[in-house]
Amino acid sequence: MAVKIQNQLGKIDISNDVIATVVGGAATEIFGIVGMASKNQIRDNLNEILKRDNYSKGVVVRQTDDGIIIDVYIIVGYGTKISEVCRNVQEKVKYNLDSMLGVTAKAVNVIVQGVKVIED
Repeated sequence: MAVKIQNQLGKIDISNDVIATVVGGAATEIFGIVGMASKNQIRDNLNEILKRDNYSKGVVVRQTDDGIIIDVYIIVGYGTKISEVCRNVQEKVKYNLDSMLGVTAKAVNVIVQGVKVIED
């Protein structure tokens, strides 16, 4: 499924993988985020941090009549305030989607899959 945008010049289709890459890139820029996690760690057999090319495994994009809903699965660093990190992820994801793709997210749900000690 893709997001479809119609304007005076024509039609634009944005795939969910592109949205997932933008969301994953925005989320991993936030201080306190160690990385992205897989939404189905048991099925994907992934218990490690996702690399840039696998961000779509850690992001779920759902289309509704009102807009899109994004679910972001993250791993946070030990010692950070989880609520602040999640709020920052929500704001950054909404901003990047609007500025880069022209897509407005109805909701950005952040699911913390784990906490990892950051080594110095």
